[in-house]
Amino acid sequence: MGHNTARQSPRILLVEDDYDIAQLVQLHLQDLNAEVQHCDRGDDALVFAESKFWDILILDLRLPGMSGLDLCRRLREQGNYLPILMLTAKSSELDRVLGLELGADDYVTKPFSPIELVARVKSILRRTSQPPSRTIETDLLSCGSFEINIKNRTVSCDQGELTLTAKEFDLLLYFARHPGQVFRRSELLDKVWGYGHEGYEHTVNSHINRLRAKIEKNPATPSHIITVWGVGYKLDMTTTL
Repeated sequence: MGHNTARQSPRILLVEDDYDIAQLVQLHLQDLNAEVQHCDRGDDALVFAESKFWDILILDLRLPGMSGLDLCRRLREQGNYLPILMLTAKSSELDRVLGLELGADDYVTKPFSPIELVARVKSILRRTSQPPSRTIETDLLSCGSFEINIKNRTVSCDQGELTLTAKEFDLLLYFARHPGQVFRRSELLDKVWGYGHEGYEHTVNSHINRLRAKIEKNPATPSHIITVWGVGYKLDMTTTL
């Protein structure tokens, strides 16, 4: 299920097995006038996520029943693009990166500042909600020889529909909306992920490489997502897929 733009109060699914942390998060989310549903198991959270509309999923990494990473992976594989904010232990650097690469929208490390958590939630809600005046914007974006369906979050070309992860789609869409413009990795982290995850530029590299593997005829010598040495990346629309 996607997020429901018709609701004024955001609906938040909080998945955290530490009762004290869950209570703390719920307390601070009251500032958003949000409807919060809490559960403490990953398998229960999957049922909740699939059966109702949510504006954001706040997801602990380590859970009984099903891990946060497995839950994130299952949702994205099913085409569920519900925004996900991961809660992770400070020592689990690899898990943080994996969470983002699996399609999580952001992460907060424990112990976290409740004020920072609410700020991250607000940022995700701003990025994923569209004012009514923008909903009449065309759902299709043509870019070279491929077509992006913004509403359905699909990409097709002459060879058929491409299978992209949530973040691969977001990255391609951002490039397509700014054809020919060169972006530094830090800019892409800020614009696509929402924060300048310092030290995580390699996350951009890995997404670029996987995206190239799916859209380039020869990923080793890309003709669409071009590396501008010493600066960053750009999308070249002058060639066809």
